[in-house]
Amino acid sequence: MSETMTPKERTRARILDEAAKAMREKGADGIGVAALMKRAGLTHGGFYAHFENRDDLVAHAVDRMFGDSDAMVRRYLTGNEPARGMSLLIDYYLSEEARRRTDVGCPIPSLGGESSRMPEAARQRFAQGIAAFRAALAKALAGLGAPEPDVLAASVLAEMVGAMTLARTLDDETASIALRASREQLKRRIGLPTAL
Repeated sequence: MSETMTPKERTRARILDEAAKAMREKGADGIGVAALMKRAGLTHGGFYAHFENRDDLVAHAVDRMFGDSDAMVRRYLTGNEPARGMSLLIDYYLSEEARRRTDVGCPIPSLGGESSRMPEAARQRFAQGIAAFRAALAKALAGLGAPEPDVLAASVLAEMVGAMTLARTLDDETASIALRASREQLKRRIGLPTAL
């Protein structure tokens, strides 16, 4: 958290951090206000100083998760030439670490299946987060000279999310094999070397 934040801003950020972790781990319905505030080390009554209601919290937690996801995407795609950036992003997104760290990873594999049942504001923010991720991929793919980078970006995102979602349902050894194969095949399909 930033040193320039007020105490109220720091508290709100702590609540959102905990809400984002809880939602990634248990889904949007898996977080109750009382349990969340306890998890954040705060009293239940303080919740309404930061959020209108639980739906407001869920929408802002979706923002937080996609903010984290955007930072991850920028870490790999900014400052690297497109091929290296895409390769590094694919390697991280489809890694054992990302599979195990559901509490901090991309929210799409964790919450994509239930996003249609979220409150309206959260659904809209979820869709915006997906669109931003797809746009970042399209920009990198355009930098690679890929034809129809927007179409390819949609396919690449779907493949990454699908591979991670499936890997999280498998035992460790099978998941590791599946993730490695997905990384290699995805890189090959978009014209990247399989080892950088």
